[in-house]
Parts: sequence; structure tokens; C-alpha cells
Amino acid sequence: MAEQEYELFAIRYATRDARRSEHFIGGDPHDGPMPMDYFMWVARGGGRTFVIDTGFNAEVSKKRKRTFLRCPVETLGAFGINATEVEDVILTHLHYDHVGNFDRFPNARFHLQERELTYATGRFMRYPRLSHSFEVDDVCGIVRLNYARRVLFYDGDAELAPGLTIHAAGGHSAGLQFVRVKTRRGFVVLASDVSHFYENMAAERPFTTALHIGEMLEGFDRLLALAPDESHIVPGHDPLVMKLYPPPGPQLEGVAVRLDVPPSAAAPVRADFLLRH
Repeated sequence: MAEQEYELFAIRYATRDARRSEHFIGGDPHDGPMPMDYFMWVARGGGRTFVIDTGFNAEVSKKRKRTFLRCPVETLGAFGINATEVEDVILTHLHYDHVGNFDRFPNARFHLQERELTYATGRFMRYPRLSHSFEVDDVCGIVRLNYARRVLFYDGDAELAPGLTIHAAGGHSAGLQFVRVKTRRGFVVLASDVSHFYENMAAERPFTTALHIGEMLEGFDRLLALAPDESHIVPGHDPLVMKLYPPPGPQLEGVAVRLDVPPSAAAPVRADFLLRH
């Protein structure tokens, strides 16, 4: 079957002030401000809509001291998408900022690596250093969805539709996965938390929340192997994404961007970064 091309969007729904030392294992000798953005992604084509991660809500934002900008689920309406009609939701992993609002998609099936649910309900959750990234209600909700036969589990890479594939990476979370989408500019790799920022990958410096550092480093390699080049990789939390890509229209300026068009400038890439440093 021929590969389908998809429109691809990122919706920015929250942000937080942070510092460089919070984003790299071992800190940073040039510590300074380094804000973090939070995104939901949408791939649409061939009569199908895939929502990729579901963000968090205002209540969790307040609890975790994040700056909540807008409800990502309600923002789907600006794209003519009704959450109650969405049939496919890809969960890159079960951390609080990627699976909250799952209950707002009552008719969707959820695509998840089986290893992630095993991890989120397993023995390591007794350790706050790892469990703090999860909301118990979210994890229990996914368990209930599984009993309702609404979760499709995967053990590694899989094609969900022509031109749209998921790829296991691990590292940051046990069952982390990223998404590769065929667009009019070629394949775009949505890294999610395989690389939070362009610089994590470019500098080969893993993010601070890590289950397995070696797998996180290998994840950078997987992103590069599956993308035409670095300009086709979109990190999961980098504010640069909103600067490098255009909005779908004037009404969505500062709210969402198109990822199916080339970026306006080059982002940090690994080869150049390592040569300079």
C-alpha cells in the first residue's frame, strides 16, 4: 500500500520557567534560563486523525506549578477536530504531561508500548525519583481502558497506518516511543521525550529524568537513523519549535505550528555541536 502523506501540527498548551542545569545530567557549567514548553501533536491525512499525546489539565498544572496556557483538547477545535470523534491516540509514554486528558477521548483506541504500562505499575514505582513523573489516576485510567479493550499494545516498532510508524526507544521511561510521519516535506520524526531539547541530542547529553542512560543515548541514534536529517527531527519540549515553524494560520499564532513544512532556520545538530565543543 502506498504511503499516505499527513498534515502535521504541534499545539503548545503549557510552559514553565527552568534553568539549564535542570535539563542535563550532571548539571551545566554555564547555567542560565532554559524554559520548557509542553506540546500535543496531531497527524491528519487519508481520512484519519492521529492525536499524539494528550497533555495535562489545569488541575495538574497547578499542582506541579506549570504555566497552563490553554486546554490542548479544546484547541483541537481550531483544526476542526472533535475529541469525541477521534479514533486513534498514540501515547508516547505515561508521564503526567503526555497522558493527562485521556478521558476526553471517549471513542479512541490508545496505542502504547506494553513495557510502559508494566513499568508504570511495577516495582520501580515505590521510588519517588521515578514515580514522581506519573499521576496515579492517569495510570489507573489506562488500566481501566485496557479492561475495556481500548488499548492496543506493542512490543517494539510498528506501522499504525501507511506512512505513520511508532518506534520504541526507552531510556527516559521504560516504554517510551516516538513517531515517524510521512509529510509533504518527507518523513518527520516526532521525538517526544527521546530528546526534550535539540541540545540534548546535539550535545549527546541526556535529560535528567532517566531510567536508563545508555538507552537514552541510543535513542538519539535511533532518531537520526530514521530521519532524513536533523532538520526533520522535532524534540518534545523545546521552545525553539515555536520559533522555527509557522502557525497554521494567523489565528493560531503562538498557539500551534505546522511541522510538515521546512523550519525557517537550522536547529543545533550533533556533528556541528560536537565539533564546536
